[in-house]
Amino acid sequence: MYRSKKLFVLFLSLILIVSLSACSNSSSTENKKDKKENSETSLETKYPLKVKDSYNREVTIEKEPQRVISLGPNITETIFALGKGNKLVGRTDFCDYPDDVKNISSIGSLQSPSIEKIIDLKPDLVIGSTHVEKGVIKKLEDLGIKVVCFYGQENFEGAYDTISKVGQVLNANDKSKEVVGNMKKKVEDITTKVANKGTPSVYYVIDFGKSGDFTAGKDTFIDKAITMAGGKNVAEDAIGWKYSVEKLLEKNPDILICSQYFDSKSRLKQSNGYKDLDAVKKEKLYEIDNNMLDRQGPRLADGLEALAKIIHPELFK
Repeated sequence: MYRSKKLFVLFLSLILIVSLSACSNSSSTENKKDKKENSETSLETKYPLKVKDSYNREVTIEKEPQRVISLGPNITETIFALGKGNKLVGRTDFCDYPDDVKNISSIGSLQSPSIEKIIDLKPDLVIGSTHVEKGVIKKLEDLGIKVVCFYGQENFEGAYDTISKVGQVLNANDKSKEVVGNMKKKVEDITTKVANKGTPSVYYVIDFGKSGDFTAGKDTFIDKAITMAGGKNVAEDAIGWKYSVEKLLEKNPDILICSQYFDSKSRLKQSNGYKDLDAVKKEKLYEIDNNMLDRQGPRLADGLEALAKIIHPELFK
């Protein structure tokens, strides 16, 4: 009798332990589920949003913007890449990508946009970048128009940061994370592919002719991009953008790269000094869509890829 009673008590204890364990597991599962749901919803922007822009101004955005004006080509490209092109009601004359942007009203130039046109478009947010002057910002703010400016350091991290901030302001955090992630993967793939494959010397033509000769010196983003793409910038001895034909002839680079716009290639072939370079004589003068590299936006990784294909075409067959 005593032994049966003891077994009964032990049996009840086991049932209680199993029950508690099940409850604990259920609770743990629910907690994990809640955490996962919270993590998934945490990418939603909460308004009103206080954001510090690149001019170190704290701007409060009361609600999700529905009518946006872009004051920079990189910002315009970013807005479209984030799937928010339908919110764009105004852009500058220089915003030419993607093609859909042609259907959007222009408010003028980068540095001197038309205040009147901006007012007429009734934006609830104006987003600028590097070329927006503080005087323009003040005029707009005095008129009660909300303005933020985003630009980062001249590197990929700066571009990633700008894209992420525009994504936050426009409630497109998921998409900005995806865009940045894809860019990072492409950059990694390119740098891995060109690693230890030689470094042809490269001269990147910014401008030439009567106005002077300009290229990308060692302190520029394009210099970094040439290195990342597996080349050696012959103008690394320059700071800034100014260069000379005499130096260029002395360096005699393996490759010349110029803009695909403004008929640059054919003009270079006839230009004094340039036409005497081995790269020109040997058909090593290439065109590139320089907007992909000049603009701190979502096409920056595509620009790096285009650069790498010129410098190391054998790796991209």
